[in-house]
Amino acid sequence: KAVVSTQSGHYGRDAQNGGTVVAVAGEDFSVVGCDTRLSEGYSILSRDVSKVRKMTKSGLLGCVGFHGDVLTLTKMLDAKMKQYKHTHGKDMSCEAMAQMLSSTLYYRRFFPYWVYNMVAGIDNNGKGCVFSYDPVGSYERETYRACGSASAIIQPLLDNQLGYKNQSNANPAPLTRDRVRTMVRDIFAAASERDIYTGDEVEISVIDANGIDTQRFPLRSD
Repeated sequence: KAVVSTQSGHYGRDAQNGGTVVAVAGEDFSVVGCDTRLSEGYSILSRDVSKVRKMTKSGLLGCVGFHGDVLTLTKMLDAKMKQYKHTHGKDMSCEAMAQMLSSTLYYRRFFPYWVYNMVAGIDNNGKGCVFSYDPVGSYERETYRACGSASAIIQPLLDNQLGYKNQSNANPAPLTRDRVRTMVRDIFAAASERDIYTGDEVEISVIDANGIDTQRFPLRSD
Protein backbone atom coordinates (compact mmCIF):
# COMPACT_ATOMS: atom_id res chain seq x y z
CA LYS A 1 0.00 0.00 0.00
CA ALA A 2 1.04 3.60 -0.52
CA VAL A 3 1.76 5.13 2.86
CA VAL A 4 1.43 8.90 3.17
CA SER A 5 4.04 10.57 5.35
CA THR A 6 2.90 13.86 6.87
CA GLN A 7 6.44 14.68 7.93
CA SER A 8 8.34 14.18 4.69
CA GLY A 9 5.48 15.24 2.40
CA HIS A 10 5.73 12.23 0.05
CA TYR A 11 4.35 8.73 -0.16
CA GLY A 12 6.09 5.39 -0.32
CA ARG A 13 5.10 4.52 -3.90
CA ASP A 14 7.55 6.98 -5.43
CA ALA A 15 10.39 4.45 -5.65
CA GLN A 16 12.14 4.52 -9.01
CA ASN A 17 13.62 1.23 -10.14
CA GLY A 18 15.62 2.72 -13.00
CA GLY A 19 15.92 1.48 -16.54
CA THR A 20 15.78 3.08 -19.97
CA VAL A 21 13.82 2.45 -23.16
CA VAL A 22 14.62 3.83 -26.63
CA ALA A 23 12.38 3.47 -29.69
CA VAL A 24 13.01 4.48 -33.31
CA ALA A 25 10.55 4.25 -36.22
CA GLY A 26 11.84 3.53 -39.72
CA GLU A 27 10.07 3.41 -43.06
CA ASP A 28 8.73 -0.14 -42.65
CA PHE A 29 10.16 -1.19 -39.29
CA SER A 30 10.63 -0.08 -35.68
CA VAL A 31 13.50 -0.72 -33.28
CA VAL A 32 13.09 -0.83 -29.50
CA GLY A 33 15.99 -1.07 -27.07
CA CYS A 34 16.02 -1.41 -23.29
CA ASP A 35 18.47 -2.33 -20.57
CA THR A 36 17.93 -5.22 -18.17
CA ARG A 37 18.98 -3.73 -14.81
CA LEU A 38 16.43 -3.39 -11.99
CA SER A 39 17.69 -1.27 -9.12
CA GLU A 40 16.67 0.85 -6.19
CA GLY A 41 18.97 3.50 -4.79
CA TYR A 42 22.49 2.07 -4.83
CA SER A 43 21.31 -1.55 -4.82
CA ILE A 44 20.93 -3.77 -7.90
CA LEU A 45 17.86 -5.97 -7.41
CA SER A 46 18.19 -7.94 -10.67
CA ARG A 47 20.38 -7.95 -13.77
CA ASP A 48 17.87 -9.70 -16.03
CA VAL A 49 14.59 -7.74 -16.13
CA SER A 50 13.41 -6.63 -19.57
CA LYS A 51 11.59 -3.30 -19.80
CA VAL A 52 9.83 -4.28 -23.05
CA ARG A 53 6.78 -6.53 -23.32
CA LYS A 54 5.42 -8.16 -26.47
CA MET A 55 1.75 -7.25 -26.86
CA THR A 56 1.05 -8.47 -30.42
CA LYS A 57 3.10 -9.84 -33.32
CA SER A 58 3.57 -6.25 -34.55
CA GLY A 59 3.59 -4.21 -31.34
CA LEU A 60 5.78 -3.83 -28.24
CA LEU A 61 5.23 -1.94 -25.00
CA GLY A 62 8.13 -0.35 -23.12
CA CYS A 63 7.64 0.53 -19.43
CA VAL A 64 10.06 2.06 -16.91
CA GLY A 65 9.59 3.59 -13.48
CA PHE A 66 8.17 1.97 -10.35
CA HIS A 67 8.33 -1.78 -11.05
CA GLY A 68 5.25 -2.59 -8.96
CA ASP A 69 3.14 -0.28 -11.12
CA VAL A 70 4.76 -1.72 -14.26
CA LEU A 71 3.58 -5.21 -13.28
CA THR A 72 0.09 -3.97 -12.39
CA LEU A 73 -0.29 -1.98 -15.61
CA THR A 74 0.96 -4.74 -17.93
CA LYS A 75 -1.31 -7.28 -16.21
CA MET A 76 -4.32 -5.05 -16.88
CA LEU A 77 -3.29 -4.41 -20.49
CA ASP A 78 -2.84 -8.16 -21.10
CA ALA A 79 -6.41 -8.73 -19.94
CA LYS A 80 -7.74 -5.99 -22.22
CA MET A 81 -5.81 -7.38 -25.19
CA LYS A 82 -7.24 -10.87 -24.63
CA GLN A 83 -10.75 -9.48 -24.28
CA TYR A 84 -10.36 -7.57 -27.55
CA LYS A 85 -9.11 -10.66 -29.37
CA HIS A 86 -11.97 -12.82 -28.09
CA THR A 87 -14.51 -10.14 -29.08
CA HIS A 88 -13.17 -9.23 -32.53
CA GLY A 89 -11.29 -12.38 -33.50
CA LYS A 90 -8.04 -10.55 -34.26
CA ASP A 91 -5.14 -8.82 -32.55
CA MET A 92 -5.34 -5.14 -31.74
CA SER A 93 -3.56 -2.83 -34.16
CA CYS A 94 -0.65 -0.73 -32.95
CA GLU A 95 -2.71 2.47 -33.18
CA ALA A 96 -5.58 0.91 -31.23
CA MET A 97 -3.15 -0.37 -28.62
CA ALA A 98 -1.72 3.15 -28.27
CA GLN A 99 -5.19 4.60 -27.70
CA MET A 100 -6.10 1.85 -25.23
CA LEU A 101 -2.99 2.58 -23.17
CA SER A 102 -3.80 6.29 -23.17
CA SER A 103 -7.33 5.64 -21.89
CA THR A 104 -6.04 3.24 -19.23
CA LEU A 105 -3.53 5.78 -17.93
CA TYR A 106 -6.04 8.64 -18.00
CA TYR A 107 -8.53 6.59 -15.98
CA ARG A 108 -5.99 6.60 -13.15
CA ARG A 109 -5.05 10.27 -13.54
CA PHE A 110 -5.83 11.20 -9.91
CA PHE A 111 -3.51 8.47 -8.58
CA PRO A 112 -1.45 7.65 -11.67
CA TYR A 113 0.75 4.70 -12.40
CA TRP A 114 4.34 5.77 -11.65
CA VAL A 115 5.39 4.54 -15.09
CA TYR A 116 6.68 6.06 -18.33
CA ASN A 117 5.53 4.15 -21.40
CA MET A 118 6.23 3.78 -25.09
CA VAL A 119 4.44 1.77 -27.76
CA ALA A 120 6.33 0.82 -30.92
CA GLY A 121 5.51 -1.37 -33.89
CA ILE A 122 4.00 -1.39 -37.37
CA ASP A 123 0.84 0.57 -38.17
CA ASN A 124 -2.05 -0.43 -40.46
CA ASN A 125 -0.18 0.95 -43.48
CA GLY A 126 2.97 -1.06 -42.80
CA LYS A 127 4.91 1.96 -41.55
CA GLY A 128 7.03 2.05 -38.42
CA CYS A 129 5.45 3.93 -35.52
CA VAL A 130 6.45 5.08 -32.03
CA PHE A 131 4.07 6.54 -29.43
CA SER A 132 5.39 8.22 -26.27
CA TYR A 133 3.39 8.99 -23.11
CA ASP A 134 3.36 10.91 -19.90
CA PRO A 135 2.07 9.16 -16.74
CA VAL A 136 -1.52 10.41 -17.15
CA GLY A 137 -2.06 9.29 -20.75
CA SER A 138 -1.13 12.23 -22.99
CA TYR A 139 0.64 10.77 -26.01
CA GLU A 140 1.95 11.59 -29.44
CA ARG A 141 3.35 9.74 -32.41
CA GLU A 142 7.04 10.36 -32.96
CA THR A 143 9.97 9.13 -35.03
CA TYR A 144 12.23 8.49 -32.04
CA ARG A 145 12.09 8.86 -28.27
CA ALA A 146 13.94 7.86 -25.10
CA CYS A 147 12.37 7.48 -21.67
CA GLY A 148 13.66 6.38 -18.29
CA SER A 149 16.61 7.17 -16.06
CA ALA A 150 19.07 7.87 -18.91
CA SER A 151 16.63 9.76 -21.14
CA ALA A 152 18.29 13.11 -20.45
CA ILE A 153 21.56 11.65 -21.76
CA ILE A 154 20.16 9.75 -24.74
CA GLN A 155 17.56 12.18 -26.13
CA PRO A 156 20.14 14.80 -27.21
CA LEU A 157 22.07 12.06 -29.03
CA LEU A 158 18.92 11.01 -30.87
CA ASP A 159 18.16 14.64 -31.74
CA ASN A 160 21.64 14.95 -33.22
CA GLN A 161 21.97 11.61 -35.00
CA LEU A 162 18.37 11.10 -36.17
CA GLY A 163 16.68 14.50 -35.93
CA TYR A 164 19.63 16.52 -37.27
CA LYS A 165 18.65 19.36 -34.94
CA ASN A 166 20.38 22.72 -35.51
CA GLN A 167 22.48 21.38 -38.38
CA SER A 168 22.42 23.76 -41.34
CA ASN A 169 24.22 21.47 -43.82
CA ALA A 170 22.77 18.16 -42.71
CA ASN A 171 22.41 15.40 -45.26
CA PRO A 172 20.09 12.83 -43.64
CA ALA A 173 21.00 9.26 -44.44
CA PRO A 174 18.22 6.71 -44.90
CA LEU A 175 17.46 4.61 -41.84
CA THR A 176 18.15 0.91 -42.14
CA ARG A 177 17.59 -1.86 -39.62
CA ASP A 178 21.30 -2.50 -39.13
CA ARG A 179 22.15 1.18 -38.77
CA VAL A 180 19.46 1.79 -36.14
CA ARG A 181 20.29 -1.42 -34.26
CA THR A 182 23.97 -0.46 -34.11
CA MET A 183 23.14 3.10 -33.09
CA VAL A 184 20.87 1.97 -30.25
CA ARG A 185 23.54 -0.45 -29.04
CA ASP A 186 26.20 2.30 -29.03
CA ILE A 187 23.86 4.77 -27.31
CA PHE A 188 23.16 2.35 -24.47
CA ALA A 189 26.86 1.58 -24.13
CA ALA A 190 27.53 5.32 -23.73
CA ALA A 191 24.62 5.88 -21.33
CA SER A 192 25.67 3.00 -19.07
CA GLU A 193 28.98 4.80 -18.47
CA ARG A 194 27.15 7.76 -16.92
CA ASP A 195 23.87 6.41 -15.50
CA ILE A 196 24.18 3.88 -12.66
CA TYR A 197 20.58 2.74 -13.18
CA THR A 198 21.22 1.61 -16.78
CA GLY A 199 23.42 -1.40 -17.45
CA ASP A 200 24.10 -5.15 -17.52
CA GLU A 201 22.60 -5.89 -20.97
CA VAL A 202 20.78 -4.09 -23.76
CA GLU A 203 17.89 -5.93 -25.39
CA ILE A 204 17.18 -4.72 -28.94
CA SER A 205 14.06 -5.77 -30.85
CA VAL A 206 13.42 -5.10 -34.53
CA ILE A 207 9.75 -5.17 -35.56
CA ASP A 208 8.77 -5.53 -39.21
CA ALA A 209 6.34 -7.43 -41.43
CA ASN A 210 8.18 -10.69 -40.68
CA GLY A 211 7.68 -10.40 -36.93
CA ILE A 212 9.94 -9.46 -34.03
CA ASP A 213 13.66 -10.24 -33.92
CA THR A 214 15.34 -9.75 -30.51
CA GLN A 215 19.03 -9.72 -29.64
CA ARG A 216 20.97 -8.98 -26.44
CA PHE A 217 24.38 -7.34 -26.02
CA PRO A 218 26.46 -6.81 -22.85
CA LEU A 219 26.78 -3.47 -21.07
CA ARG A 220 28.61 -2.36 -17.94
CA SER A 221 27.75 -4.59 -15.01
CA ASP A 222 29.28 -2.56 -12.16
